[in-house]
Parts: sequence; C-alpha cells; structure tokens
Amino acid sequence: MLEETQIAFIGSGIMAEAMIKGLLGHGLLPAQNIIASGPRPERGAELAERYGILVTHDNAAAARGRDIVVLSVKPQFLGEVLEELQAVIKPQALALSIVAGTTIGRIAKGLNHGAIVRVMPNTPAQVGLGMSVWTATPETDDAQRAQAQTILAALGEEIYMDHEDYLDMATALSGTGPAYVFLVMEALIDAGVHMGFSRRVSEQLVLQTMRGAIEFARASQRHPVELRNMVTSPGGTSAEALYQLEKGGLRTVISKAVWAAYQKSKYLGGLSSDR
Repeated sequence: MLEETQIAFIGSGIMAEAMIKGLLGHGLLPAQNIIASGPRPERGAELAERYGILVTHDNAAAARGRDIVVLSVKPQFLGEVLEELQAVIKPQALALSIVAGTTIGRIAKGLNHGAIVRVMPNTPAQVGLGMSVWTATPETDDAQRAQAQTILAALGEEIYMDHEDYLDMATALSGTGPAYVFLVMEALIDAGVHMGFSRRVSEQLVLQTMRGAIEFARASQRHPVELRNMVTSPGGTSAEALYQLEKGGLRTVISKAVWAAYQKSKYLGGLSSDR
C-alpha cells in the first residue's frame, strides 16, 4: 500500500523519528522514499545516518511532489510552515498532522487543502506501543485513509473516530496518559525506597509489576474490578492499601486531572482555530 508512496516529514523531532522508525521497521516503504526537513543540520545528519532517509532544511522542497506530507512541527511554528507549503503541496496529496492542539480547520485554511488527517499519538509510539486516535476530512478518500491507518499501525494501535472532538478527549486520556502512569510509577518507587529498598531494586519491582499487571489484564480480558478483587483478600494487605487509596480520593483526583486536561485541550484548540 505504501511501497511507491513518497512521504515528507515537515519537522524532524522525536515523534517524526518514531514514525520513520516504524515505517522502515515494518518494511512499509524504502528509506529513499522518505524525506525529513528541519532547521538543525546536525539533526538531519543524525537521521540520515541512522535510517538512510533524505534530509533537508527546506520545508517547501521537502513537500513538493510528495504523496503524504506529515506535519510534525511545534505548534508555534505551524503558521509559518503552512504558508511555506501552501504553494507546493500537490492537490491529491494527503496532509497528516500530529501537531498538538491544532484543528483541522486551521490546517485546511493555512494549506488551502482538503485532504487532511489529524492524529493524537502518544510517546510509547517510540517503542512501537503507541496509541493513536485519528480522524479525517470528507475530502480524504478511502485509499488515503487506508494509508494513514497503515502508518499509524506501525506505531502501535490506532482508533479512527468520526469527529474531531474526540481528539480532545484522546489528548486528555491517551495522549497525556503516559504522564499519569509515570507519576504513579515514581510514587511507588519512592515508597519502596522509603521502606528500605535501594532505588534500583525498587524501580525493578515497580516496572515489572506494572508491566505484568497490564499484560495480565490484556490477556485475561476481564474487567479491572474483577482483577482487583482477585488480589484483594479480606482483611489483607491489598485491602488495607486500597482502603487508604479510596480514602484519599484517588479516583476523584484522577477523574479531575483527566477532565482538566480535556478542558485545556479544548481551550488550546479554540486558540488555534482563531489564528
């Protein structure tokens, strides 16, 4: 599906590299079909050496004639980039945006272009375990949607939603989600150190416990409440620990945190659409 496709990455940061790595790692297209543009020559040289792709510092040159143009720049630079690309993106190309907090409307206006896919990825895409939520404009045809799905599947799992509003929800839940998990990991590791474990041992215990719990949950396909009850004996240590977590309002705090992230995402999206 992508073998003959020419892809340009406008922006060569961490997420762009994750996508390049996924595409090449899955053998979806040859390295010479990928070009990445960015302002730092040393970063371009690093990507060229590591993956064998083409690199440039000229955004317009990178996008010209390409079948898929991936927008992976920082939001504050997007306006300037869209102006550069408007005259060179070919009419039948697909624009795929992973720019945080930037609406399809703004991209369509800035590029004067209709076929757009907007994606909310997350950082585990860097190790092929990402969760990408995406949507597409009506001007995006079936072949382009299939291409987008193939690209995102190379990063981990993907879910298509039929309305852009869901991407704000995904930003709060899966996009920001790794930060919540890392905070819980940090708290558990610190608790282990407080009890007397070395930080190295505590970290090993926590990381493997979290990994094992997640894999067990996926394999069992049981509701989390069932899994929790399986390890909670009456009057036991788990029951005591869970009582303290509930007493401290853990569920409420998590819910409020996710809701706050959702509201912030909507606010940033509103600012973006006004620019």
